[in-house]
Amino acid sequence: MHVLITGGDGFVACALQQRLLADGVAGQKLTRLTLIDRRFAAEPAASAVHQIIGSITDPAILEQAFAQPVDILFHLASLPGGAAEKDFAAGLEVNLGATLGLLEQARKQAQQHAHAPMMIFSSSIAVYGEPGQQTIDDATPMQPHLSYGAHKLASEILIKDYSRRGWVDGRILRLPGIVARPPAPSGLLSAFMSEVFWRLAAGERFVCPVSREATAWWMSVHCCVDNLLHATTLSQEQLAQRRDYTLPVLHLSMAQLIDALAQTYGTDRLALVEYAPNAQLEAGFGRQPPLDARTAQAVGFTHDGSVAQLIRNAIAGAGAGSA
Repeated sequence: MHVLITGGDGFVACALQQRLLADGVAGQKLTRLTLIDRRFAAEPAASAVHQIIGSITDPAILEQAFAQPVDILFHLASLPGGAAEKDFAAGLEVNLGATLGLLEQARKQAQQHAHAPMMIFSSSIAVYGEPGQQTIDDATPMQPHLSYGAHKLASEILIKDYSRRGWVDGRILRLPGIVARPPAPSGLLSAFMSEVFWRLAAGERFVCPVSREATAWWMSVHCCVDNLLHATTLSQEQLAQRRDYTLPVLHLSMAQLIDALAQTYGTDRLALVEYAPNAQLEAGFGRQPPLDARTAQAVGFTHDGSVAQLIRNAIAGAGAGSA
């Protein structure tokens, strides 16, 4: 079993890598785990791990990654929303161009080896844009308001088309902000959603850039990895119905999360929080409505269960990852 992960030294990828090495995937042990990233913070964790240093926008890097036929590809790499908005050309190249490059490598493999790789694609709730206060469900129009969301939506369409033609076996998961990313520059507009965990756990002051009433969708890295791995188990019968899923999430206000963090780490944490709402962040990450994910839940995708479990999963799971 050869598994390839793009963004292989990223936060989610590091947690996924640990789980793959421990448990395998789709009922099989790994014989090779190839990771692509611009840099790696540590040496390979096992002899089966092969690190490729470079950009996924480089065709030579992708050819190297596919030198041995790939069974499962987890495409996690992206240029985050804030960074992609500042540099349109880079966002287009990384978020859409590189996805097309991976799909072309998959097509070449399928035609040369009669073996289409499975592709688990980390799409984003950004495809919905700013949906207002109606409930999000499978019928909600996708109207991205940032280039990042537009590139993710375009990638979804391409993956479905390549899957239709039999060149890849695509499974698309629309992820919310995943917590709790270790404190480090990330280019994510939603970085405050992770920062609040670390600040209050450490007893440090936290300036919240959205209001107490701001509502958002939450998922821990532990739960995210569970869902990425579950995607590999979907049957062809299920995939014939749909290949794209908006995942179940916890829908919480900042006040609810901060109160739960205070219950976990001490009520004195409440005095450490100051609210200084930013209109742009409030619009993008503070007005997320309820999400009806019954379609995804019906095939086995899950959320963290409760805010208390979210906190436990987020802090414990983040210890496995890097920024």
